[in-house]
Amino acid sequence: MMNTQRKGGKNMGVLILAAGQGTRMESALPKVLHPMGGKPMIFYTLRLANALKPAAIGVVVGHEAEKVKAAVSALAKETGITRPIQFIVQKAMLGSGNAVLESVPFLKKFKTAVVLCGDTPLLTYESIYGLALSHEEQKGQATLLTAKLANPKGYGRIVRSPMGEVLRIVEESVGSPKELALNEVNSGAYCFEVEPLLLGLKDISPKGPKKEQFLTDIMELVRSKGGKINAYLSPNPEEILGVNSRVQLAASERVINRRMLERFMLSGVTVCDPGSTHIDADVEIGQDTVIQPFTVMRGKTKIGRQCRVGPFCYLEDAQVGNECEVRSSQLVSCRVLEKCAIGPFANIRPDSVLGPRAKVGNFSEVKNSRVGFGSKVPHLSYIGDTEIIEDVNVGAGTITCNYDGKTKHKTTIGAKAFIGSNVNLVAPVKVGRGAKIGAGSTITEDVPDGNLAIARARQVNKA
Repeated sequence: MMNTQRKGGKNMGVLILAAGQGTRMESALPKVLHPMGGKPMIFYTLRLANALKPAAIGVVVGHEAEKVKAAVSALAKETGITRPIQFIVQKAMLGSGNAVLESVPFLKKFKTAVVLCGDTPLLTYESIYGLALSHEEQKGQATLLTAKLANPKGYGRIVRSPMGEVLRIVEESVGSPKELALNEVNSGAYCFEVEPLLLGLKDISPKGPKKEQFLTDIMELVRSKGGKINAYLSPNPEEILGVNSRVQLAASERVINRRMLERFMLSGVTVCDPGSTHIDADVEIGQDTVIQPFTVMRGKTKIGRQCRVGPFCYLEDAQVGNECEVRSSQLVSCRVLEKCAIGPFANIRPDSVLGPRAKVGNFSEVKNSRVGFGSKVPHLSYIGDTEIIEDVNVGAGTITCNYDGKTKHKTTIGAKAFIGSNVNLVAPVKVGRGAKIGAGSTITEDVPDGNLAIARARQVNKA
């Protein structure tokens, strides 16, 4: 039986190949920086590399090298990547073998190297850990992560000996009918002993019209020098799917999203329709919360316990406390405290704080404002740059007129005030504690505590 503990990583480095342009993406953005689950694609490979606890991580960059370097450095800082990162520049885009050849000064520091591709974001820690562990146990010179696909079209096929040893990798363009009938394919993830890898790199011949050097050719070169090539078969074939086009990007995004939703469901969150629910990698959701269909959560959104969110909600960098209900609404860069009710069709804009026990109802918009404990903005209102203290009722159609054409001004509404329907509060203005504003009024001056303010023309009826 194979040991389940891998030896320490102090003699192991991880190399991530991230130099390609990705021409089939039809984009000015480097392929590995395309977003997936709210993160650049390379984040998932970088996180995986860090989890292996290597001595260092090497990242090969080429196309738009400075952009990729900056993004990787920012990701490392934001997400707690603890392993040191070294960048290697591939001067010319001459294939994966050339990328590894450019990395020799990095690789020669280690006894063992794991090589991963920055455009295979679905690889799992279990499989890559298993790959490294199998490499140690089998004591070969190279170990490949492979998978068996029902439709292997587009992938290099694994040719084995009758004893199961890997003989070579055959690219689809040059495979014989017998070889192309094989369904075990190469994932592009490898574990190498560094010494035979470096020896083999010197002998890789350029191929094709672009004179590229392919890392897959290293296998036959290692075997020709007496080395042994092993394969570790992934139990999860979908993880080897790479991203070379927008179609494949969407397919991989669906897998990433499904995995995250499954993680939430296993931790006590109800997701009514995973197929219509999209959640980014940094989102947090508390136990016993229910997510209704057609809900999107982006950025660092955090939802508390026992909430109901959806249907048809969009939340981005929103913080929602326990026992809240959000229906058919948009919340961006705001805080919602416990036991609030929002929607339907409310728009809570940045720098707003609601609650506890506040209500913002249908077709109401709140921007850069605080709606205090138990206060209500039930319908058809705009609340901008406003401080609403506790237990205030804001009537339908109320507008805080916060902008004079040059500057934004503040409105303050005291505790237990009552704002009638169709009121305009022309800022800067203060409505005192317990004050009442008559329906249809346009208020331009402060209203003292407990007063009734009426600011409208007297009704005149004419026959």
